[in-house]
Amino acid sequence: MTQVQSHQHSNNHIKNNPKFHELVRKRTAFAWTLTAAMMALYYGFIMLVAYNKPFLATPLAQGSVATIGFPIGVGVILLSIALTGIYVRRANGEFDELNRQIIEESR
Repeated sequence: MTQVQSHQHSNNHIKNNPKFHELVRKRTAFAWTLTAAMMALYYGFIMLVAYNKPFLATPLAQGSVATIGFPIGVGVILLSIALTGIYVRRANGEFDELNRQIIEESR
């Protein structure tokens, strides 16, 4: 068997593995869920900026120059980082384990 044939055989073996299909399905569903959460968060903030500027301009305290928009904007950034961390944690755990099993079974 040539190297190309061997590669094609391994590739087909992986593509036919039920664990590969499970990995693709889980990873895709999880990525779309996090994408939807991020889009709702970001576009929610943008809609607030576009349609409710007076609310965002509300001072945090009497006589304060800091407005409610600042902590909300920081919250959007921090939640973006948190969503990234959630993805990385799951990718390094469950997804990497499934990947390792798929590779082991293809040998």
